[in-house]
Amino acid sequence: MTRIVIVDDQEMVRTGLRMVLDAEPEFVVAGEAGDGQEAVRLVHRERPDVVLMDVRMPIVDGIEATRQITEADPQVAVLVLTTFDLDEYVYGALRAGASGFLLKDAPADDLVDAIHVVARGDALLAPQVTKRLIHEFAARPAARSLEGFDSVTDREFDVLRLVARGLSNSEIAEALFLGETTVKTHVSRLLSKLGVRDRVQLVVVAYESGLVQPGT
Repeated sequence: MTRIVIVDDQEMVRTGLRMVLDAEPEFVVAGEAGDGQEAVRLVHRERPDVVLMDVRMPIVDGIEATRQITEADPQVAVLVLTTFDLDEYVYGALRAGASGFLLKDAPADDLVDAIHVVARGDALLAPQVTKRLIHEFAARPAARSLEGFDSVTDREFDVLRLVARGLSNSEIAEALFLGETTVKTHVSRLLSKLGVRDRVQLVVVAYESGLVQPGT
């Protein structure tokens, strides 16, 4: 069973999400919250596997709530539900530790799939959000030092560049003529060496360090 907390300041949105989740036998809704402050307390009490997080909320917004939740328990996956007009928040939520992003108008099947993805420890970015995110990186100077990169091998750099482009393990394996298991090993080592929690954070590191430039 995957335990889920729903966080949104609109009751109708929470009700709609709960209806979708209640229809899935492998999901259990552990609770709902209407603002980020309430969400942090609820997650601390219920220890869910996944949090569906709105961004713009009163008292404490979704970005700060995400930061507090992931710092307190890195095992909790936060899936941010966003809209096109909120894309400026995506970068901040990534830095806060979100495991994935999905557009609020995505079909119910996409939401179910996204929850499965982040619940098993993978990261997910909707293609439309990824495109906007790359534009955001393009507008920012490289801010992160290369600390930690000295132990990264040439092959791991190759893998990191392709992760930053949004390729899956199977796609990376095909591009580099490697086995998929080998790619998974390289990704695991990159996570450890660079001190990040998932593929989304690897993307942040790759772009912030200047290792990968938008459009390359």
